[in-house]
Amino acid sequence: MPGALTILIEKPSAQKLEALGVQAWPIWTKEVSTFDWRYDEKEVCLFLEGQVEVRTPFETVSFGKGDLVTFPQGLACTWQVIKPVRKYYKFGE
Repeated sequence: MPGALTILIEKPSAQKLEALGVQAWPIWTKEVSTFDWRYDEKEVCLFLEGQVEVRTPFETVSFGKGDLVTFPQGLACTWQVIKPVRKYYKFGE
């Protein structure tokens, strides 16, 4: 069911970020690289820096600074980090 494994990309408001408590989340960084990844649980992240292209069996999406991205549980994908990444992230829910 492809719809269930769709990556959601938003341009969040300051109010939404505050409500989510994003600034209390850990930060992850990654250099320019390409790697395979599987989400064992849902991840929500806010990109502070960088540019990424993620390929799944269903779609290819690009995102970067300012994007709030939700990756669904069970998604298998390939990350291509085009510009070094720095992001807040939270697993679960």
